[in-house]
Amino acid sequence: MPFSEQWTEVARAKYDELREKAERSLRNRTKSGKKKKTKSTKSEGLFKQVHKTLRLLLDNPKHPGLNTHEYSRIENPYDPKQKVWEAYAQNRTPSADRIFWCYGPDKGEITIIDITPHP
Repeated sequence: MPFSEQWTEVARAKYDELREKAERSLRNRTKSGKKKKTKSTKSEGLFKQVHKTLRLLLDNPKHPGLNTHEYSRIENPYDPKQKVWEAYAQNRTPSADRIFWCYGPDKGEITIIDITPHP
């Protein structure tokens, strides 16, 4: 059962920033006459990884590729007694990006709390 998504303002702003950087990079690459089949830039790759992680997370938070586990340094925005989770957008990468999330506020919803390089 897929979950519906909710976003904190911080998470939405970071996601939009990643998307904007990736789109700008793609436009610049295609303007310069490079073929689309050339290797994508770092910003394009990062956005693609984050977007894929979000799709997997909303479809199945227990997907093994997400390496989902509890993260105790961030407080749940809805109920401090409830857990916050961390999912890997990248792995084996310096400052690999992570997505922090929690269930709620309603049943069948996941809230994206933050998207950030691993602390």
